[in-house]
Amino acid sequence: MIVRTVAAVLGGMALAVGFVTLVALEPREVVVVRTVDDAGERRDTRTWIADDAGFAWIEAANPERPFLRHLTARPDIELIRAGHVRRCRAQAMPNPDGHARVRELLARRYGWADCWIGMLTDTSRSVAVRLACA
Repeated sequence: MIVRTVAAVLGGMALAVGFVTLVALEPREVVVVRTVDDAGERRDTRTWIADDAGFAWIEAANPERPFLRHLTARPDIELIRAGHVRRCRAQAMPNPDGHARVRELLARRYGWADCWIGMLTDTSRSVAVRLACA
């Protein structure tokens, strides 16, 4: 009986975390960054975005993210935003300044949702990517 109760409580908590995460992610603007991988295949990555000083800014949660490796190797990418495809030139910005800037921009734009996702994902080593779009 106790095992069932504990399992039910844990299951309920997992559902609640999943629900809050879905609410945090989806109603906000999510864009698609289209890169080309090492084999020449197009890869789509969904991410948040912020605009500042004439550039769009995105974040790779850590330096090991495949899309960061792809856009570093081939910086001419596509950004799909609100159904429109734009060609952009991506530039990973050096840390710690790049990290601090993108963290501040995303926190300002996404508010509580950014805080929530920050509790679930370690962004302490994130890399800012500045997009210059045509």
